[in-house]
Amino acid sequence: MERVSAFDEPLKKLLGGATAKVMAEHLGLHTVGDLLHHYPRRYEERGRLTTLTDLPLDEHVTVVAQVADARIMVFNNGRGKRLEVTLTDGSGRLQLVFFGHGVHKPHKELLPGRRAMFAGKVSVFNRKLQLAHPTYQLLDARDPDEEEGAAEAVDAFAGQLLPIYPACKQLDSWRIAKAVDTVLPSAGEAVDPLPAPLREGRGFVPLPEALLKIHRPRTKADVAAARERLRWDEAFVLQVALARRRYADTQLPAVARGPRAGGLLDAFDAKLPFTLTEGQQKVTAEIFDDLATEHPMHRLLQGEVGSGKTLVALRAMLRVVDAGGQAAMLAPTEVLAQQHHRSVTEMMGELAEGGMLGGPDRGTKVVLLTGSMGTAARRQALLDLVTGEAGIVIGTHALIEDKVKFHDLGLVVVDEQHRFGVEQRDALRSKGKQPPHLLVMTATPIPRTVAMTVFGDLETSVLDQLPAGRSPIASHVVPAKDKPHFLDRAWERVREEAESGHQAYVVCPRIGDDPEEAGGRKGTERAAPEDAEKRPPLAVTDIAAQLSRGPLAGLRIEVLHGRMQPDDKDGVMRRFAAGETDVLVATTVIEVGVNVPNATAMVIMDADRFGVSQLHQLRGRVGRGSAPGLCLLVSEAHEASPARARLSAVAATLDGFELSRIDLEQRREGDVLGQAQSGVRSSLRVLSVIDDEEVIATAREEAVRVVAADPALDRLPELRTALDALLDKEREEYLDKG
Repeated sequence: MERVSAFDEPLKKLLGGATAKVMAEHLGLHTVGDLLHHYPRRYEERGRLTTLTDLPLDEHVTVVAQVADARIMVFNNGRGKRLEVTLTDGSGRLQLVFFGHGVHKPHKELLPGRRAMFAGKVSVFNRKLQLAHPTYQLLDARDPDEEEGAAEAVDAFAGQLLPIYPACKQLDSWRIAKAVDTVLPSAGEAVDPLPAPLREGRGFVPLPEALLKIHRPRTKADVAAARERLRWDEAFVLQVALARRRYADTQLPAVARGPRAGGLLDAFDAKLPFTLTEGQQKVTAEIFDDLATEHPMHRLLQGEVGSGKTLVALRAMLRVVDAGGQAAMLAPTEVLAQQHHRSVTEMMGELAEGGMLGGPDRGTKVVLLTGSMGTAARRQALLDLVTGEAGIVIGTHALIEDKVKFHDLGLVVVDEQHRFGVEQRDALRSKGKQPPHLLVMTATPIPRTVAMTVFGDLETSVLDQLPAGRSPIASHVVPAKDKPHFLDRAWERVREEAESGHQAYVVCPRIGDDPEEAGGRKGTERAAPEDAEKRPPLAVTDIAAQLSRGPLAGLRIEVLHGRMQPDDKDGVMRRFAAGETDVLVATTVIEVGVNVPNATAMVIMDADRFGVSQLHQLRGRVGRGSAPGLCLLVSEAHEASPARARLSAVAATLDGFELSRIDLEQRREGDVLGQAQSGVRSSLRVLSVIDDEEVIATAREEAVRVVAADPALDRLPELRTALDALLDKEREEYLDKG
C-alpha cells in the first residue's frame, strides 16, 4: 500500500510560500504529514494565567498573561523612546520592552487589564526577567470598533485548551495553530501503523482520532488518550525498525574467532601488572562469547571515563589476531588515534613488535594510519595491512579510504562512536571479506531506555567500576562575573598544583585565530537587543597569552587545538605526558582518550557553553593517578539561568549515568537518535526516552514478536507505510548502518 497522498502534500500548496519556507527552514516541516506530527508542547486553559516565576532564561517561550501597566520612557534628549509593559499572573511579573518605531502599536493595544498571548526570548535586564520585542495576540478587546471580531476570537478560545506549539523566532505558536487548522481535515486519512489485535488489545483510540485530539482537545482526557496512542506509535515503529535490523544481522555470515591456547592474548595477560576488575572480566566474557559465533557481533561497550574500556577492547583485538584475523580501531581525531596507538604499544610491549628484527614469535605489528602521515610511512602501513603483517591498526577516518585493504578484517572497534557519521562506520565494516564483528565504545554513559532506542540493534555491555588507584575529583562552579575573586583563586590553585609537581589543563570553547569564530554562534539569526553585548566564547590563543603574562607567569604553558599540524600536536602531547609542560591550554581536542596521570587540575572556561556529557568527559582527564583531581567550571552565566543549573548538576555528582539523564532531559528529544550526524530530524515527538521506559520495553517485545512472525512485514502493509513515513528512507538507513 502506498503512503496516503494527502500526507505527502507540500505545505506551500496549502499555506503559502512564505509560511511554508519558514516551517521548512526553521522547524523542518515540509509536508502535511510533517505538520500533523508537529504536536503541541503543552496547553493553556482559557482564563488561567501562565505562571511567570519559572520561565527559562535564553529560551523562546509563549505565555498567556495580563497587562498590569505600560509606560513610555524617553532617552537621548527625547530622540529615543522605549515602551515598558509589565505583565502579571497574580503571583509573578514579567517585563516587556519595545524600542524605537516599534512602540506605537503595542502602546495603543497593550492597555492595563488586557490579556494576550506573548512570545519571545527570556532574558535578564537589571536583574528582572524580560521579553524584548515579543510578538503577541490579544485574547480580548477593549476598543468598541474591535469588539465584534474580538468577541468571536474569544469565543473560539472559551472553554478550550489552547495548544502551545514548539515555535521559532520567525513563527509564533498561534500562527502554527492556524496552519494546523488548515491541514487538520487530512488527519482523517492517516494510515494506522498498529496491527489491529495490538491496537484493540490495548484499547488505543484510532490514529485519525488521536491526531484530532492532540491538536484540538476539548478536555485533558482527550490529550491523555492522544498522547498515549501517539507515544506507542513512536516507540513501536522505532522498535520494529531496530528489530528488523537485529533479525537481518542474525542472517549474515561471519568468521567465528575462538580462543587459542598459548597465543598472543595469553602472553599479554601474563604481562599485566594488575588483575582485571569484576566488570572487565564480565564484559570480556560477553564479548568473547559473541566473537565465537558465526554471525557478526554487534555490541556496545559503555562505561565511565577511565573504567578501562581500552584494555577490554585490546584483549578482544588480541583474541581476533590469535584466530588469524585483523582488528581495526577507528578514533575520531588524530590526537586520540596517536594516544591509543601509544597506549596500546606500551601495554603490549615487545608483543607489539611482531615481524620486527628481534621481535617475539607470538607478537604482531601494531600500525598507525592517519591522514597526515608521510608517504613512506603510509605506504608501509598499507602494505602491512594488505599482507596481514599488521594484526592491529589504529587510525582516523583515513582507515576508510578506498586504497586501504585488509588481509582478513575480523573486528572493527569504533571509539567514541557519536563522533562519526554512520557512513564512515559502514565503510570500514565493508572492508571485511565477510562482515566483521563490531564493538562500539563510548565513554558517555547512556540510560537503559536510550540504549534501547539509539543503540537498539546492539547488545549492551556496561563497565561501571573504576580500576583501583583512581582518585576522587572535586568539582566547583566559579561564578567569574558575580565573584571575580573566585577566578583569581582558581588560578592560584593551578599554580599550587604546578608548584607541587603536578600539571593542569585549561579548556576553552574556541581556538581564536579564525575570524569566522568570533561570533561564537551558529546560524544566521541576528542577535536580539538583549544579546547585543554578549561576547564571543573565550579562545585558547587569547587565554594562553593572558595567563603567560598574568596569573600563571613563569609556568611552562603550551597550547593544543585541532588546526595545529599533526606533528606539532603530537609533540605538545608528548611533552605534556612527559611532564615538560605545566599547563596545557586546549580546546575539546583533549576530551577523550588523553591519559596523563600527573594532570590533577582542570579549569574549563565558559563552561556554560559545553553540554553536560561533554563537561563530564573533560573532567575525566584529571584524577587519573594517585593524587586527587580538581575541576573548576568557570562561567559568567546568571545564577538563575539553566546554564548555571547544568553546571551545578555537573559539580554535584561524578555519576555519569545520572548526568546523562540530566543532559537528555535538558536537550529533550531533539537529537536523541543522533540525527545531527545524518542531517535529519528526530522522529520522536511525544515519546520520552527518559520517562517512558515501560512503553519502550513493552513496544520492543511486541516488535520482536511481529518481526519474528513476518520479517518483511508483508502481512502488515500499514506498518510498512508508517515505517516509511515516520522513519523515512534516510532515517531507516541511519539505523540500518549504525
